[in-house]
Amino acid sequence: MEETTTSPLKNLHSREYQGHKKKVHSVAWNCTGTKLASGSVDQTARLWHIEPHGFGKVKDIELKGHTDSVDQLCWDPKHPDLIATASGDKTVRLWDARTGKCSQQAELSGENINITYKPDGSHIAVGNRDDELTILDVRKFKPIHKRKFNYEVNEIAWNMKGDMFFLTTGNGTVEVLSYPSLRPLDTLMAHTAGCYCIAIDPIGRYFAVGSADSLVSLWDISEMLCVRTFMKLEWPVRTISFNHTGDYIASASEDLFIDISNVRTGRTVHQIPCRAAMNSVEWNPKYNLLAYAGDDKNKYQADEGIFRIFGFETAS
Repeated sequence: MEETTTSPLKNLHSREYQGHKKKVHSVAWNCTGTKLASGSVDQTARLWHIEPHGFGKVKDIELKGHTDSVDQLCWDPKHPDLIATASGDKTVRLWDARTGKCSQQAELSGENINITYKPDGSHIAVGNRDDELTILDVRKFKPIHKRKFNYEVNEIAWNMKGDMFFLTTGNGTVEVLSYPSLRPLDTLMAHTAGCYCIAIDPIGRYFAVGSADSLVSLWDISEMLCVRTFMKLEWPVRTISFNHTGDYIASASEDLFIDISNVRTGRTVHQIPCRAAMNSVEWNPKYNLLAYAGDDKNKYQADEGIFRIFGFETAS
């Protein structure tokens, strides 16, 4: 059969959202795909109500209280109105998206750079600049585990079942721990340079790792074997995300485009041009909408504080 070069994506559209005073570090969707949160160097997070197919006026709420950069945020996987933020001010805060009020706060020991929810919503894992991991019980909002690692920990994630915990390291490995014991299960020699980011396929078959060697590796989660490598970027991979069906993976870096590839074939289906290095890409959990944010500056070289959402339909 002859190969066609036509893109499987149609009705491509993109929209810009502005509100932050400084650059956006992190974007994340709630579990219903109706709200997007953005965390910024301006010490705030903002919540945006997004109509998947609408282009009306967008309402946003500002979450104020942190006294340093909001580096990462994540929504409760079971509750569309609860969101946790991690900041360089050493606190983790839980907010109610309906009121914009902070409902819980935990004072931790270092500058927090990573946060992720266990898929059942019961625990939150937080990583700091000193390679320390803290697990919080969400109900009491108190630490239940603390573990300091003697290697550089970059990003953290649970598998979908919640019985395995992954750490990407500066040594080019992925450390796989059992959960809740945090006992080592496996060390995967994933890349020749530091592993920066990790994403879990929502269907539960794969996870992907982005590295300083500019590659993205795709791993079979049951076999713990690398099944494919994506080689589209030329700079260290900062951020990756699977779409809701697990068919596409987005990856971004300091290259001036975001690559969207087919997970099964490894081929690029689209590249979104961007004007700056990207900090965060995140697919909507229900629709083919990709939020992305980077180091965009205006003509006066000041941070623009924007993020964008790219959307498409698949040709059936």
